[in-house]
Amino acid sequence: MTKELKQEYTLKITQANKTEMIKILYEMLMIYTGEAREAHAGQNRAGFREGIRKARGCVNELLASLNFDYGLAMNFLQLYLYINRELARAEVRNSAEPLENAEKIVNQLHGAYEKLSEMDTSGPVMSNVQSVYAGLTYGRNSLTENLADQGIDRGFRA
Repeated sequence: MTKELKQEYTLKITQANKTEMIKILYEMLMIYTGEAREAHAGQNRAGFREGIRKARGCVNELLASLNFDYGLAMNFLQLYLYINRELARAEVRNSAEPLENAEKIVNQLHGAYEKLSEMDTSGPVMSNVQSVYAGLTYGRNSLTENLADQGIDRGFRA
């Protein structure tokens, strides 16, 4: 993931509600599996393993976010465990085929959560974060991000 993409996702996370957070995790998972697939095509074993490691980190976050008070959580648990097994299989066999199996499921889940996030009107999960404003700079066709001063206690509550 490039530095710019990391900054973009950091901003998205600070402004996201619960549904959007899950959608962001799916997007990050797809990015990491894509990076692993590219590394495999370039016969970069270390890059392949690193992409899978990061993708499995996203799956672990999804597993940790399950709320078993709802019946659907068991269905999601089974899907996430399958995705995790496919990622492990890809790493052990040094094969990109299991990545494709995992990506098919993640793409469908992402699509469903994209529709759900449009209906979710709850506020952001994080509070007391810096505000970001984008505006034109003196550079040619470029945007710059400016952070508004939130005071010295930003992120901390007494």
